[in-house]
Amino acid sequence: MKSLQTAYERCNVFIHRHKLGALVDVLIFALITIVFHMLWLDFYGWITQFTIITSTADRLARAVYLSSHWFNKNILMLNMTTSEPNTMWFSNGSHVTIDEGCSGLKQFYQIAVLFILFPGPWKHKLWFIPAGFIVMFFVNVFRIVVLSLVALHWPQYWDFIHEWVLRTFFYVVIFALWVVWVEKFRRRKQIIV
Repeated sequence: MKSLQTAYERCNVFIHRHKLGALVDVLIFALITIVFHMLWLDFYGWITQFTIITSTADRLARAVYLSSHWFNKNILMLNMTTSEPNTMWFSNGSHVTIDEGCSGLKQFYQIAVLFILFPGPWKHKLWFIPAGFIVMFFVNVFRIVVLSLVALHWPQYWDFIHEWVLRTFFYVVIFALWVVWVEKFRRRKQIIV
């Protein structure tokens, strides 16, 4: 046990001497993110067997639908009809449907796991994680609004925008939240000490 503690101390000295703290933080972020995705993919079928998970995803999908529908109708003044479940139909015959896979629930779990596991003060984690959920909800509404515009005006680009641009945008926002966490809360403790 003593040799393990000595190795840990040597590692810390090496990291501080060579100013590798930021690199270590990025590696921890990447490790948590990769392991989360692997576990999510491996256990998705099992996870969705729980009624509380699927009903939460359905309620969240409904909230995203209602918010994006309101924005499309009242702000963008889009002419559309609706059908159940959670579908907006546009004048060119294209549509956007928000199902449980589009609810953003996976990103909520990802934020929770990331910030629970990543070092930092718990007093800030207790409000930062729910704030991250709120940010991700609005990012998802923004995503659906953009997809609505794509479906209406550029349906030929739907797959590319959906799969490569807006899905990536989720992870850019999660990374930005993490950067805020590291710079404002994780690093603050290191500077004081």
